[in-house]
Amino acid sequence: MSLVVIGTVAFDALETPFGKTDKIVGGAATYISLSASYSVKPVKIVAVVGDDFPQSDIVMLGEHGVDTEGLQIKQGEKSFFWSGKYSNDLNSRETLATELNVLADFDPVLPDSYQDCKYLMLGNLTPQIQRLVIQRLVNRPKLIVMDTMNFWMDVALDELKTTIEMVDVLSINDEEARQLSGQHSLVKAAKIIMEMGPKYLIIKKGEHGALLFHKNQIFFAPALPLEEVFDPTGAGDTFAGGFIGYLAATDDISFENMKRAVIHGSAMASFCVEKFGTERLLNLTQEEIEAREKQFGELVAVQPVATEA
Repeated sequence: MSLVVIGTVAFDALETPFGKTDKIVGGAATYISLSASYSVKPVKIVAVVGDDFPQSDIVMLGEHGVDTEGLQIKQGEKSFFWSGKYSNDLNSRETLATELNVLADFDPVLPDSYQDCKYLMLGNLTPQIQRLVIQRLVNRPKLIVMDTMNFWMDVALDELKTTIEMVDVLSINDEEARQLSGQHSLVKAAKIIMEMGPKYLIIKKGEHGALLFHKNQIFFAPALPLEEVFDPTGAGDTFAGGFIGYLAATDDISFENMKRAVIHGSAMASFCVEKFGTERLLNLTQEEIEAREKQFGELVAVQPVATEA
């Protein structure tokens, strides 16, 4: 099924307790599309880069089933760049540099071949741009999933709420859910946020898993305990890509299938953190993915205790 992803294709420079990198390929659309490509092809991306972005990395995306017709290349301009340093426990990070560059005046253009979009993933960008993409599609997709962050809650709350009204699934972390709703209880927060428009809400809790809400239904997927975590950058985007990729591949948006999509997304995110940047997402096998999903399944599977009559 046709999947369109909008977000950033960018450069990251990372520092964690396990090492550091100079400029490497990053960005929400990069992680989302690579993750989704293991479920469905092609993944059509809408993003912008400068002429400093290596052609070899665009070729790499194509080799992984990513359609880059919607990737704008701005001549004479630089790509978006972010640099960050993680704490020793990897649960917090300090932004060292943010250079918007081409992202400052990004005007998303959807090629005609993207108008068959049935599944739309709105990676983290300004709420205005996310909404503009929805409006530029001739027909409303079957499912729209949106990611956002607390920055937009701070500086563009009204715009954010207007865009949230238009989507089916909102994906945010627990801190953002509390800020958006004004509630500490995530169950109360979920009810308030779903009243804003989304039928489904995903609340990501990092190393503590993820929650899926729909009406009065709740599903919890734990995070897989890993021996080594090198870099959490892009884990949330990788989760989102796995989630919507699975739904697009199965073309089933029931709550039961969304549970499976959450497990698949969690499995993909668990691979992402094992190496720096997108490195681990470039050479996965279906056997590895299925084995990892099985591990997640074993975490949540419990046999009922037999009781005597």
